[in-house]
Amino acid sequence: MTMNRLGTASSDAQSPRTALDALVAEEERIFLARQPRSGELYERARRVLAGGVTSNWQITRPQPVFIDHGHGSKIVDVDGNEYVDLHGGYGAGLAGHAHPAIVEAVTAQVRRGTHFAQPNEDAVVVAEELARRFGLPMWRFMNSGTEATMDAVHLMRAVTGRDLIIKIEGCYHGHHDSVQVSVAPSANEPIGTIDHPRSVPSSAGIPGAVTSLTLVATFNDLASVEQLLEGHQGQIAGMIVEPIMMNAGIIPPQPGYLESLKELLHRHDALLCFDEVKTGLPAGPSGATGIYDVVPDIVCLAKAIGGGLIVGSVGATEELMDHVAKGDYEMVGTFNGNPLSMAAARAMLEKVATDDAYDRLGRLRQRIDETLSARIARYGLPAHVVSVGAKGCVTFSTTPVRNYRDFLAIDGRYNHLHWLCQLNGGVFLPPWGKTEQWLLSVQHDDSDVDRFVANFERFAEISAGAISS
Repeated sequence: MTMNRLGTASSDAQSPRTALDALVAEEERIFLARQPRSGELYERARRVLAGGVTSNWQITRPQPVFIDHGHGSKIVDVDGNEYVDLHGGYGAGLAGHAHPAIVEAVTAQVRRGTHFAQPNEDAVVVAEELARRFGLPMWRFMNSGTEATMDAVHLMRAVTGRDLIIKIEGCYHGHHDSVQVSVAPSANEPIGTIDHPRSVPSSAGIPGAVTSLTLVATFNDLASVEQLLEGHQGQIAGMIVEPIMMNAGIIPPQPGYLESLKELLHRHDALLCFDEVKTGLPAGPSGATGIYDVVPDIVCLAKAIGGGLIVGSVGATEELMDHVAKGDYEMVGTFNGNPLSMAAARAMLEKVATDDAYDRLGRLRQRIDETLSARIARYGLPAHVVSVGAKGCVTFSTTPVRNYRDFLAIDGRYNHLHWLCQLNGGVFLPPWGKTEQWLLSVQHDDSDVDRFVANFERFAEISAGAISS
């Protein structure tokens, strides 16, 4: 089996599961029949937008879906099809669409001005609340998760005076050079062994000289980190890691992994950075940091904390941020902490991501987990459900996935078929079904879950038929 550029398994003439391929083809036919206006816009967009989209992540098979508007838990495409939105903007949509508290805060600020390039009171309030939730006292704001992780890597290097960093194979931390290494390498590439993964540039345009500064370890494998620290004594500034690995479904840390990782890095005078861009608020009110009670030296947040607006943030210890305050490392940006984003972030933290909201999300998540698990058992699917907080996924494997190499073995055709069945049934999931997760928002309700579950049952029924054939 080979993997295509979308991370799904490519079907070939020798595949024994031709029935599964036939199901995918039929659902793609239904998809295209429902999306004529999207098809027209896609053809028009290809003349002026590279690939016909505004991000490569929007290139989907058989074509992109153009969205017109959203409200509450729903979005509507340009063809008038309404969907329960479990895509959630790749993790940004915890508030849902047009949440009254966010609309009110942003509307009020627009009338007072949208950009000053000066600090504002909301930035202070947001930083105070993030410090309370994540246990790190000092903060700075930027405009995306990519900017947050970029500043975090620069800060680790600036403070330690060392050039090398460690990242996990299969993790995405944004699209700056230092972390565009071994993000989604194919098994057909020279990626080394699971014990000694190689640093592989993630695309053209990443210089080898930069790639060589980023060492790669295996998730949930302390030995792979220790061998890098031992083999590069005094050269490693720190490690950036998703405390719960995303972009490979959802892979939780093994018990004790994060605590031991922090101790191991500190023993070698290296720093630990948590990339909580995806998990920051969706995993819980204090993200994975709160779930596992491990406070890193640096944490990166973005996506959901902005309530749908553009924002990123870096929190760190006073000792590390003192280097920023003194100008040893300049953490700068014209739109950093801009008033619109800070107004939305304040509303998100004070009025949306509340204890009551997390109680509701927990109830809905449990209902999805239990219902989908029952359907998987009923139809004998080779799958299981993994979830944390507002995020969840179906992993098409009978055994837990512990790292990226386990993830590579999954047949992505199941994920693509599931995505198509959900979309054709009125539920929008992230299009790269194998890598991504669904996201519940605070505006979802039981009727939204009912539609999602009904679509999954249809998928399970036809998939089981394909397996048996």
